[in-house]
Amino acid sequence: MFAVLKTGGKQYKVASGDVLRVEKLAAEAGDTVQFNDILMIGDAIGAPFVAGAGVQAEGIAQLKGEKLIHVVRRRRKHSSKRTKGHRQQLTLIRVTDLLAEGADKSGVKAAIGAGSAPRSAEAAPAAKAPKAAASGDDLKKLSGVGPALEKKLNAAGITSFAQIAGWSEADIARYDEELGLKGTIEKEGWVAQSQDLKA
Repeated sequence: MFAVLKTGGKQYKVASGDVLRVEKLAAEAGDTVQFNDILMIGDAIGAPFVAGAGVQAEGIAQLKGEKLIHVVRRRRKHSSKRTKGHRQQLTLIRVTDLLAEGADKSGVKAAIGAGSAPRSAEAAPAAKAPKAAASGDDLKKLSGVGPALEKKLNAAGITSFAQIAGWSEADIARYDEELGLKGTIEKEGWVAQSQDLKA
């Protein structure tokens, strides 16, 4: 029995035990993956895919294809040309099983390209951290405050106009010294601006 599967924009006719080079998959050596886009398996022909069919394969290695050299620009009568090389990223797999039905309940991870694989779990919390810091007021509305100075103020614990509006002369002198503002708070009138903006 054989099957026709689709991966990486190409179609492959496979049987159990075949070794294939396909476009790079998110699978390491020894991982078992399942192809769910089956165009034909045995006598069943899909429209466009056969429902419930699958092909399971084991990853053997990640490798690169042959180098392809393409002439990008050739200058006639000057004996010069610009070339560009490319080596396609590939995955070597061995087909282990052809499933005519029940592939959707097998529990084997789907074979997806490395470019569309979900990112690692460590990157997700880092994306949520800036939203927590941005929960206060937009301090860039104060004159003389840009993104860099706003970060300094947030690092010092100042996140709202109400905090700045409640500053005393001692607080102004302390923050002016800590943040190296050189009298910017009084020159720009941050306290008066904050009282107007917090309302």
